[in-house]
Amino acid sequence: MADYKQPNLNGAYYGPAIPPSRTHRSIGRGGCDCCCFPCCLLSTLLKLIFSIIIILGIIVLVLWLVLRPNEIKAYVETATLSNFSLSSNTTNSNFLTSNLTMDLSIRNPNKRISFYYDYIETQAWYDDTRFGFKTLDPFYQGKKNTTVLHPEFSSRTAVLSDSVVTTYNREKGEGFFYVDVKVYMKMRLKVGIFKIHGFKPEIDCTLKLPATTSNGSAVSTFERTKCDVNYF
Repeated sequence: MADYKQPNLNGAYYGPAIPPSRTHRSIGRGGCDCCCFPCCLLSTLLKLIFSIIIILGIIVLVLWLVLRPNEIKAYVETATLSNFSLSSNTTNSNFLTSNLTMDLSIRNPNKRISFYYDYIETQAWYDDTRFGFKTLDPFYQGKKNTTVLHPEFSSRTAVLSDSVVTTYNREKGEGFFYVDVKVYMKMRLKVGIFKIHGFKPEIDCTLKLPATTSNGSAVSTFERTKCDVNYF
């Protein structure tokens, strides 16, 4: 038998290549690494919150498309300011005497929504001085309905600000007095069999009221005035 002769390796011989070792890590549900559980929890919560926001947005959009809600409309149809005078007593204290009557119309333009007015508070202001306050009876207002309220303010109010005297004398000479009437309400919405609480709209009416002459007649007629309605 011929002798076996080892071939010349021409340098060091290391044998076949050894594949790299693999690190095995446990993978939890959803592909999350068990070493980063807080990250997975945060990601899940964000996805849940995002999904809830989308669902609520869709619900609100559908309700708006179905109900088509419109805000109430308010107008002062008529108003009379009589016996509006400023006087002083022996101690030089000023008093504002007033008698304001008005018709306030509130319109519900909605076809599918009605309202419960649970609380109605009216206030009359002149140059940042409140001279009238009155609460009105609660009422229910149906769909596509107009309700007329009749607040009246009769008072004798002490005037603490000198600016009221200045404003009164100027406006008396002009023939008009500017009075603000504010209405604060608590109301519920009725949609079908459901009643929604938590609405507190405010109505703000700036009235340009004609001054009266010595015989009690107005120097001009009152013009119908649109009021601002604020929900927030």
